[in-house]
Amino acid sequence: MKGLEFVFLAFGSVLGAFLRYKLTESPLLFNTLPVNVLIVNVIGAFILGAFVIVSQQWNLDGRYSLFAAVGFCGSLTTMSSFALDSSNLLDNNHYGPLLINIVANIGLSITALIGGKSLMSAIITH
Repeated sequence: MKGLEFVFLAFGSVLGAFLRYKLTESPLLFNTLPVNVLIVNVIGAFILGAFVIVSQQWNLDGRYSLFAAVGFCGSLTTMSSFALDSSNLLDNNHYGPLLINIVANIGLSITALIGGKSLMSAIITH
């Protein structure tokens, strides 16, 4: 990795981590279901989906992928916090919220990624 590539990666990572921190610093619960992590995962997936289309259509330099996809979206989204939230729900015998958490994080993140791709494709092609 060259110096400028590292700068792109680092800057994207810091921005993504800061936004995740701000969005998750105050726990947001829906009943016993933690939704902060769900929110950052869905937002990150949507942004990544949109970025993939922009990157392909505009033939962006790989450094922008380091910034947006790996750095920003990688630091914004969080599989480890999703796993911890799920484990905590399991430990507390909250099986319904656990199932909702798993399905929502995976299903909504994939849906958001597809939505981001679709929206950006519609914007760019028109």
